[in-house]
Amino acid sequence: MDPARLSRPRTLALTVLALLAFAGNSLLCRRALDDTDTDPASFTALRLLSGAVVLALLAHRPGQSWRRGGDTVSALALFAYAACFSWAYVGLAAGTGALLLFGAVQATMLGVGLARGTRWTALQAAGLALALAGLVGLLLPGLSAPPALPAALMLAAGVAWGVYSLRGRGVADPTAATAGNFIRAVPFAVLACLPALPWLRVDAEGAACAVASGAITSGLGYAVWYAALRGLSPQAAGSSQLAVPVITALAGWALLDESIGLRLALGSLAVLGGIALTLPRRRAAA
Repeated sequence: MDPARLSRPRTLALTVLALLAFAGNSLLCRRALDDTDTDPASFTALRLLSGAVVLALLAHRPGQSWRRGGDTVSALALFAYAACFSWAYVGLAAGTGALLLFGAVQATMLGVGLARGTRWTALQAAGLALALAGLVGLLLPGLSAPPALPAALMLAAGVAWGVYSLRGRGVADPTAATAGNFIRAVPFAVLACLPALPWLRVDAEGAACAVASGAITSGLGYAVWYAALRGLSPQAAGSSQLAVPVITALAGWALLDESIGLRLALGSLAVLGGIALTLPRRRAAA
């Protein structure tokens, strides 16, 4: 059997694990910043550092340097995503943050595709309009609207992650590239802590959440996702990620006592349904 190809059960298992890891990032960050004394800058630095250590171990090859993977621009995009992600969750519920994040990621990648001349069907264009309408509806002022600054930061995190994802397309060794980018992003995270030195706070529970987010749900999670991609079509890979905000919202309700309001429910349906319509469809076999 070709080792590059995965069986369906193994692909399914790896995909589920990866999606749970992606949702876990939001839950761990929200728990640390809402229920502990750990600050966003410290959380970001610990997350990137622990992720760098795990990914460096996974990507290690005798006689080869970590510098073979990644680049500074991608590392800056990774740092921007991680920093905005942490600061945004100071004021957002886990499910709302995940919806804004993945909506912005998909919108960024779709927008770049349009700018590069990708041809769309009328159904795909309608899907993008529906997704954008869902995001606008979620952010409109009102009693149940998320705070403006945290929401803007999470949208910025999504744009940064979309840019990072686009730059990583087609790399020969995704794990090595991610390891190199995480290692390069650590100094940026440390520098970002310097202006906040008087306000830096880290406690045991917050540090444990940050390390788990970096080492497990980021480092190992990304490695599992790259393995799952060997058995997924591009359409399946894109559509499967639409489950992450739903998983996050349900887990936030069950584990963090967060509510799922009507605005979030309707916004989720619009955003996720619209993005689903933009995914390329396979042509029916003759």
